[in-house]
Amino acid sequence: MICEAYRIRSYICCSGRLIRVKRLLIIGIGAGDPDHLTLQAAKAIAATDVFFIVDKGEVKQDLVQLRRDLIERHARPPYRIAEARDPERDRTAPGYEAAVEDWRSRRALACESLVRDELGEDQTGAFLVWGDPGVYDSTLAIVEEILARGTVAFEYEVIPGISSVAALTARHRTSLTQVGRPVHLTTGRRLAEDGATADDMVVMLDAHCSFAGLDDFHIHWGAYLGTPDEILVSGPVAEVGDRIRELRAEARARKGWVMDSYLLRRLPGTDG
Repeated sequence: MICEAYRIRSYICCSGRLIRVKRLLIIGIGAGDPDHLTLQAAKAIAATDVFFIVDKGEVKQDLVQLRRDLIERHARPPYRIAEARDPERDRTAPGYEAAVEDWRSRRALACESLVRDELGEDQTGAFLVWGDPGVYDSTLAIVEEILARGTVAFEYEVIPGISSVAALTARHRTSLTQVGRPVHLTTGRRLAEDGATADDMVVMLDAHCSFAGLDDFHIHWGAYLGTPDEILVSGPVAEVGDRIRELRAEARARKGWVMDSYLLRRLPGTDG
């Protein structure tokens, strides 16, 4: 039975009158395997009237197609799909953080127009977010930016999903944490700048394979996790680092993009 909780309407008081407020769902859809979709996420999709898709262009059409497949499988008619083009990010700008903030603001404007123009006051809209919305994703920050501008009013709820981190450790049959030891979550760019700052590190989207030279570590690496293109490599960095670089370069040349993550764990007996 479809959970109707996601269709409960929200209201605000304006000049003594109750006014309906648009409702938005931010739904985590997992790392790539359609079976990663949780029961909660499936129910949320079934309760959605309008799905918003921000298209990243032909190179990443398979990411859009997965969303469409999930909608077709779990949505309840009648529903609509509204699309906007994702603005290009200036990857040559000298200031990384400024470039990201500029891109995020332009993306927020695109998402704002979707919510404003495509979603009725008595409807529920949804963004289907790769992995988990709370792990290495900009959607929540974009939603808050839209609300802060005050041009469109809505309530929103976040439905968690299986993150690439969870998928990575499951596919490598290892735990994320070890007894009494913290885990540091970072990016490939920060690993290149800061070096190894912990004995256990999860690294997201490392285009430059910044693990090179970290021969005191074991690496569990994965790309396109949960998809037919999935690639897994595990072993000491000194032994498998070159292989990972080759596989990543080949995959990017073939598909035009790579989504990867890895767990670095210091080898026993090496200095921390």
